[in-house]
Formats: sequence, C-alpha cells, structure tokens
Amino acid sequence: MAPQIDVHIREVGLRDGIQNISTFLPTEAKTAWISAEFAAGVREIEVCSFVPVKLIPQFADAMDVVRHARTLQGLNVSALVPNSKGFERAVEAGVDEADYVISVSESHNKSNVRRTPDESVEDFRRIMAMRNELPPDRRPKVVAGLATAFGCTFEGKIAESAVRRLATALAEAGADELALADTVGFADPAAVRKLFAAVAQDLPGMTLHAHFHDTRGLGLANVVAALEAGVRHFDSSLGGLGGCQFAPGATGNINTEDLAFMLESMGLRTGVDVEKLVGVRGIITRGLPDEALTGSISRAGLPKGFHAARAS
Repeated sequence: MAPQIDVHIREVGLRDGIQNISTFLPTEAKTAWISAEFAAGVREIEVCSFVPVKLIPQFADAMDVVRHARTLQGLNVSALVPNSKGFERAVEAGVDEADYVISVSESHNKSNVRRTPDESVEDFRRIMAMRNELPPDRRPKVVAGLATAFGCTFEGKIAESAVRRLATALAEAGADELALADTVGFADPAAVRKLFAAVAQDLPGMTLHAHFHDTRGLGLANVVAALEAGVRHFDSSLGGLGGCQFAPGATGNINTEDLAFMLESMGLRTGVDVEKLVGVRGIITRGLPDEALTGSISRAGLPKGFHAARAS
C-alpha cells in the first residue's frame, strides 16, 4: 500500500466513460482532463483503449494521449488491450499497466470480442508470454478483469463457480492483479461480499480490484461491501460517465467525486482533493456538452466541516 493511501481510486472515465460516445472528445480536452485529475491527487488513470480505430474512433489519438500522460511523474498510466495486437501497441506507447477483460458470460463475451471466455483465456496466455519476453524495464503490469461477474443482460445471474474458475485460470496464466466487474449493474452488497471473499480464498495474496456501475443505484453500497471483503482498489468515472452498450438504459460507472468523498468521510485516505476533483468536470462539459453527468457532491457541495481523512 502506497504511503498515505488507504484506498486506491483509478479513474476510468477516459476509457470506459467515453468509449460508447459518438462525439469525439478532442485530444486537448483528454490531456487537460488527465492533468487536472492528476493535480487533484488521482494517481491511477486508464487513459485509453488500444482497439482498432475503425471500431471505436474515440481512441484514434491513443498514442498522443499516452504520450502526454507519461509526462506526469508519479501517474500510473493504464490502457485497455482487447487482444495481442492491442498489447503490442500499448507496449510501444509505454504504458505502466495493460488491462485485459474477459466477460464471464459467454453471450456477452461473444458479443463484445467474438470469442468464448475460454478462447479469451488462451489469448491472455499469449499476451503474458509476450510480456514475459520483453526486457524487464519494458514489461507493463497486467491486470485481468472479469466482466459480468455478478450478472449479465443476456444470461441473467452468473454462477459463482464460473467466476472462480476463470479467475484461477487468469491467475495461473500470470495475471499480476485481478478485477471483478459489475458491468451491467446486477450486484448487491451481499453478493459483492460473498464473491470477493470466495475469490480471495481461492487466490490468497492476489490483489483484487472492484469495478462497479451504478445502474440500479447500488454502486457506492457495493463499494462498502467490497471494503468489508478487503478490497482496496476501485475503478470510477468522473461525472459517472460510461455504461455498457449491451445494457440499454444503464447508467455509467460509479462517480469518482462521490466515491472519493465517501471514502474520505469514512476516514480512508485516497490522496484526492474532492473539491479540486469536482472542478475537473468543466473540462468534460465543455468537450461533451450533450452528455449528462451525475454526481451528488457536485450538486450539493461538500458538507460544512468536511475535511480529508488524516493519518492515524
């Protein structure tokens, strides 16, 4: 755990938040967003996805965005890699972390990447072999994510055994860390505690991340449940941007500003200045004026007497 940090917040708005938005967010807005969040204390940002530009034009400037992010000393720069080609581009760009995601739901995985989950595990093994052949100073950390771990729009409830089997397979393939994602908003606090505890039991010592969406209003409640299960790494999106294209009507990721406020209010140090973080929203509203942002803290403000968590 980093000094003065109890809980790590990773901003994913620049990838998960904008990947399904047809309006291109200008490169200068993306780089300004990264710089402003860094200035607010955020030290982990997923800045782009190395997907084919013809599929998601939003990331046509991925190389330029990573190049800027790497100038911010102390920022962990991560990017989504959907396959081995994407991993090659991420290594070329010089990311610190490559994120690879498999949907536990076979229907969702086939819709998303045209593979079965087991075929995606095989692809992940190839990526890890590529990573391990690189010189040590060029090897990014690789985080494997399990999407639809709590439920799927197509298939409904996902069996815990399926999540545990794939989590073990990814760990055995060499994943440095694992993330469990409630991609379409099926999770509840009891399910979160149970699943994270089960995976932690299977893989002692493995760092686990949580990726929640606020589809049915349980996003922050699920964070608290994950905290109780020992999780200390959380994804979130500024302004609550995001959502899954296969979940019509779904809201986006949990809101970064509200997450930071809740954690700091609970006495857990995030290193984030909540007031500065709220100010970053202006960059998004100017660059994406037609996109609705969520957030209780941005609407109501910080309560009188609020102060950041302090070292005990």
